[in-house]
Amino acid sequence: MTILSPVSNTATPTERGSGATLAVLVGAYLMIGVDSTVINVALPKIQHELHFSPTGLSWVLNSYTLAFGGLLLLGSRIGDRLGRRRTFTAGVLLFTLASLLGGLAPDNGWLLAARALQGVGAALATPNVLALIATNFAEGPQRNRALSIYSATAGIGASVGLVLGGLLTSFVSWRWALLINVPVGTAVALAAPRLITQPPRHSGHFDAAGALTGTLGTTALVYGFIRVAGHSWGDGQALAGFGAALLLLAGFLLIERRAAQPVVPLRLLADRNRAGAYLNLLLIPAGMLPAFFFLTLFVQNALGYSPLRAGFAFLPLTLSMFTAVRLAPRALARFGPRPVLVAGAVLLTVAGLWLTQLRADGGFLTSLLGPMLVLGLGAGFSFMPMSALVLTGVGAAESGAAAGLLQTLQWTGGTVGLAVLVTVYGTAGRHGSGDPVHHLVRGLDAAFTGATAITVLALLVTVLVLRTPPRDPAAPQPSAGARRPVDSAAGR
Repeated sequence: MTILSPVSNTATPTERGSGATLAVLVGAYLMIGVDSTVINVALPKIQHELHFSPTGLSWVLNSYTLAFGGLLLLGSRIGDRLGRRRTFTAGVLLFTLASLLGGLAPDNGWLLAARALQGVGAALATPNVLALIATNFAEGPQRNRALSIYSATAGIGASVGLVLGGLLTSFVSWRWALLINVPVGTAVALAAPRLITQPPRHSGHFDAAGALTGTLGTTALVYGFIRVAGHSWGDGQALAGFGAALLLLAGFLLIERRAAQPVVPLRLLADRNRAGAYLNLLLIPAGMLPAFFFLTLFVQNALGYSPLRAGFAFLPLTLSMFTAVRLAPRALARFGPRPVLVAGAVLLTVAGLWLTQLRADGGFLTSLLGPMLVLGLGAGFSFMPMSALVLTGVGAAESGAAAGLLQTLQWTGGTVGLAVLVTVYGTAGRHGSGDPVHHLVRGLDAAFTGATAITVLALLVTVLVLRTPPRDPAAPQPSAGARRPVDSAAGR
């Protein structure tokens, strides 16, 4: 049986001010989202100043990715057991400290260690953002509005990161791409205890075996795909990573089936709609998120944009995504999640097909503006309804686990998609004329064809798996007597 420990803060979201609460939570998530791309355009200057080898330079990104993706499940369950607000605040403070250390790094080893520490902080904070939204905002229109802002933040953060990284690197120093997190993170950490309602902490046995195998398995999987992206599918270390991931994740599933309080309660997957949403949270990022990488290559290497101008080129995508997530709650309430998710998947597919028509002699207005607008709309209509489906009917004690699995699948999907599509891009780009731009465009056509195939799979999952009635997924659920909640004590 779950035992609720006493907490001093039991104020309701209305008493705490839901707008301010959401600002703090989204502020932290935006900071972490910005950091996923803000350092990208600074890599050449970092390499020159800290004397990185070409191989070593990739680990400025990979050390963060590996720690973040590998520890998300563990970070979500720590929040369930030790307190979500406490874990969120600790993660923000650790991320802030690591940003300070990275901004002051005197050598390359120091910077890599700081980036890994940033990943640990992000893994503690990120899943608890979504879990705290679930517990601070009631199911229904209030939570849907919060989820719409949350869903826009990752894509907006990636776009803002490119712009901000270009500005800071061009006019100040690459170090400020990290140091700018210090005032933001400090403000969030100070505001969190005042503005975020602390949910009851759930004590009990901590599933150490599940946490260890899940964390190591996810880390091995992410590492394998990182190696594939930089080398090939036949790389020995990549194959070793995949083999270790297979064994560890199989052991993880066996442990979770028997654990009294598992890291990932497998009953979360018993609901057909939630299972379908989780599957699409793997597929849609795999097809959509690599577009940031490939379009950055196109605008800089084919259109000749500077890093700063390349960052600004993503603003139409950001604006269309923000427009879609503002419209999504109303569409969700009127039509239900299934039609909205079908529309999102169709738009992503259309954008992918459109991007296969990129040409070296095309301009921004003729080649990119249209598909970027459609891509942003598709993403905006996809992520928010999936998040709502995942959280609907999940009890308070397991909202952290549900959110952690959501984030893990989304992050893993993006990593897997990038590794697969980079390999497709490299293979196709090797065939053709000697013109480097021709090689680039040929590879991009193949990569976006692969991305389109992935979004078609997501569309099929939406049509064939989801069976949600045409209503708001966050509408009040039937009484406990009519519908057994996921987090019932009996389920434990």
